[in-house]
Amino acid sequence: MDITQFNKLRARSFNEQKALLKKLAKGQTVLCQTCGQAIFLNVAVKEGEKATAQCAKGCTHIELDVA
Repeated sequence: MDITQFNKLRARSFNEQKALLKKLAKGQTVLCQTCGQAIFLNVAVKEGEKATAQCAKGCTHIELDVA
């Protein structure tokens, strides 16, 4: 895989995750592409912990740095 192709895949993944997080932040239901279960956004974390967006099975798991 050349670097150009890698960068395109990385950019696409980033944009898909950003769109997913926007939908969750608006309160919309988003389903995991792997298991079909709802993805939940958890931003109620203690200081030093990371907020997450994940399904119940953990197929989708995105960690967020919240300042």
